[in-house]
Amino acid sequence: MTVEAEAGRLKTEADEPGWEVDADDEWGVAVIATVGRQLKLRREAVGMRAADFGKAVGYGEDLVYKIEGGKRIPRQEYLDKADQVLKAGGLIAATWEDVKKVRYPKKVRELGKLEAKAVEIGVYECNIIAGLLQTPEHARTLIEAWQPPYSPDDVERMVAARMARQSVFDRDPAPSIHFVLEEAPLRREIGGTMVWRQQLQRLLEVGRMRNVTLQVMPTNSGAHPGLDGRIELLKFEDGTAVGRADGAFYGRPVSDPRQLRILELLYGTIRAQALPTRESLAFVEQLLGET
Repeated sequence: MTVEAEAGRLKTEADEPGWEVDADDEWGVAVIATVGRQLKLRREAVGMRAADFGKAVGYGEDLVYKIEGGKRIPRQEYLDKADQVLKAGGLIAATWEDVKKVRYPKKVRELGKLEAKAVEIGVYECNIIAGLLQTPEHARTLIEAWQPPYSPDDVERMVAARMARQSVFDRDPAPSIHFVLEEAPLRREIGGTMVWRQQLQRLLEVGRMRNVTLQVMPTNSGAHPGLDGRIELLKFEDGTAVGRADGAFYGRPVSDPRQLRILELLYGTIRAQALPTRESLAFVEQLLGET
């Protein structure tokens, strides 16, 4: 395809994977349906056919119908162009503030909201590198390996959601964040050597942040209370907290102080057995040097 032809080609669903509406997300469905309805009413009010409108904003007619029907999440670029074409005076562009809140799957949004409010975050991972630490390429490789496989749309949406959660590192004031990772996942070359090296470099980058502690649990450390699976603890400014551990309380989130004390004991014991921060960063640097 020539450059000219590519420039004039209208975007289709294949060009924008990961923007499907989650049918189980009632609030998300309602928001996208409302925005779609407003787009359709404004287009019809100016007497513009869907095909002509699509050409004006650079999207295929089928994609226009899906967005207007609440079946597809519009990108900010789409809303901005629609606002200009329909001369909406910024009203359509402003709907992005609502759309972006439902851009990601419901479960990820809920976790992201909690992480965004937490003043202290503690994470232990035994089988993978924690999602908050993953590069996009590393995350995509892990998600694509799942069985039964996710659709390309779902893969892209999940990768984008995982990356969006990492905005927690940009917060001001910054929360105190602690990670404990097992040695074995650090040695597994997920995605090939280049992706693996980029992931190790990302660990060093985050691990050197002043509000982050990164520890590695050596494989030769023996038994410890985290071998049953992942642990996450979130503490909030008002003194409340929530936590979850794969191997405790049936894996359900807990907020009862007595149950939280147990999770804090588990996590504290794991941190005590892991390498100190300086030695952990040196260990990651050593892995990078071995490639």
